[in-house]
Amino acid sequence: MQNNARSTMGVFWQLTRRHLLVFFKNKIRLFYTLLVPVIIFAVYIFFLRGLELSTVQNILHELEIPSDPKMQKYIDTLIDSWMLAGIAALSSITVSLQTNNVFVEDKQSGVNRDFASSPIRRGALIGSYILFNFIVTLLVCFVYLAICFVYLACMQEFFLDFKDFSIVFGVTLYTTISSTLMTVFLCSFIKTEGTMASLVAVFSTAVGFLIGAYMPLGMLPSWVQTLCAFIPGTYACALLRYSFMATPVMELEHYAVEVLQLANGQELISQLMSGFGYHLEFFSVTVEPPYQMLALTVFNIVFVTLNIFSGRKLADVLGMGKKKKEKHTLSQVGEAQEPLQSADISKEENGSRDETKIE
Repeated sequence: MQNNARSTMGVFWQLTRRHLLVFFKNKIRLFYTLLVPVIIFAVYIFFLRGLELSTVQNILHELEIPSDPKMQKYIDTLIDSWMLAGIAALSSITVSLQTNNVFVEDKQSGVNRDFASSPIRRGALIGSYILFNFIVTLLVCFVYLAICFVYLACMQEFFLDFKDFSIVFGVTLYTTISSTLMTVFLCSFIKTEGTMASLVAVFSTAVGFLIGAYMPLGMLPSWVQTLCAFIPGTYACALLRYSFMATPVMELEHYAVEVLQLANGQELISQLMSGFGYHLEFFSVTVEPPYQMLALTVFNIVFVTLNIFSGRKLADVLGMGKKKKEKHTLSQVGEAQEPLQSADISKEENGSRDETKIE
């Protein structure tokens, strides 16, 4: 038993290594996978950032609060942290989705046929695909986080301490698990690269809005908000925003209320929090971070269960079913032709006997 377990684990790690090598050897695919979060980040910096800052300036104007350089720095930090956290949550989903191209290619190219004909346990193959997806997604997310931290430091907006660092990386790790389980389940039913490309294009475009990465969920119609409550990425995005924004919010509140002693300082904080969706709210109930983590855990358990039942589709071999059907059909045709052939033979024998009698 121990030898079998060791052998299975050895095969499992070798398969995971094989998937990683296949992924990283394809330079074009690796480039585009890394490019997705970078493009969204660049779009925010050059186009969306000014729009978000103008929204905050309108709030300050309505409350008749003068904006000094230090307050503006806190506000810039808050806005940047809000958007960067949303992009991080979105990247964990889109990168994980694109990484699944490896097992779809294995299905279409017939590599899985070699796996099926070898003494490899199906469970080891399925687990290797999931672990490979998790490793690649986590690495890309960590690279993106490093870019975010460098950007915040260059903009002099870096207020995170060691505790915030730990929370950000811990939440990123947990959201990556969630994204991996969800996307692997969705892609397990896909058999061709063309279908996979269509799914990536449609899903990547829509999911940014559905999890609140691009805009606060409060700006969406009520029925869309209800739909968002059943998407695990929504809670992952909220948790990442909380981990990124907790310290900047405290710093801004301290400066506005205690240092400047603004009479409407708390109102400013409240409007900023509600305007940018810092608090997650569904069905008129505010979902605090502990309950966001609980909801994400429930979704993870659900997708683990679904992957247990649908995981065998990851190791499906295309064409095997068709070949079996063809063999079965041919055997049926052969069985049907046998009595006809025997009848023809008997007729020929009878005919030859009659000819002999006539002679």
